[in-house]
Amino acid sequence: MDERQFLERPTKQAMRALPEFSGLSLDHIHLVETEKDASFAREQLNKYSHLGFDTESKPTFMVGETSTGPHLVQLATPEHGFLFMARHLADNEAGRELLADIMQSQHIIKVGFGLKSDRGPVQRLLGVELHATIELSGAVKRLGYRQQVGLQAAVAIVLGEYLPKSRKVTLSNWAAESLAAAQQRYAANDAYAGLRVYQVLAHRSPQLLPPI
Repeated sequence: MDERQFLERPTKQAMRALPEFSGLSLDHIHLVETEKDASFAREQLNKYSHLGFDTESKPTFMVGETSTGPHLVQLATPEHGFLFMARHLADNEAGRELLADIMQSQHIIKVGFGLKSDRGPVQRLLGVELHATIELSGAVKRLGYRQQVGLQAAVAIVLGEYLPKSRKVTLSNWAAESLAAAQQRYAANDAYAGLRVYQVLAHRSPQLLPPI
């Protein structure tokens, strides 16, 4: 019988009482739609060995309906968030090449939550395998929690901040022709929050992080 005492994950009420997460503002969030956008993104993303990573897909509501995502791929540095819309990649060879290079790179580490479920979709979208990732849910769990910890709870536990999660935005159409400002902030800050959690864990408790 396991006699260990586990920590309790913070409740929704407890998380809402924390200071709001200090995320990226819109002027630091960039849609990678053109060759010029891709050039700036490559310049910024290649500065770092670790990037925040996440994806979004249009939700499915019908029984048996299969997701065609990801419809959006997000990468974050400490200063910027970059959004790659799947619908734009066919006409943006520079953006597609950049994203594929980063996904399959063994030297640029992608950090985030729930990354196992991104492998198949990334392969389907870009034709490359997702390499060099750090799944943070297990690392936060190893702080003393019984169950896996998601991004919102991890931000509360590790950063002491509240990451709002609007159900309306979560379930919005990520395959839309254009993304609303609220969608851009939500998506970019999911990747950025993962990076922030990683940075604190790497500084305070590197032994909790899994090997690459």
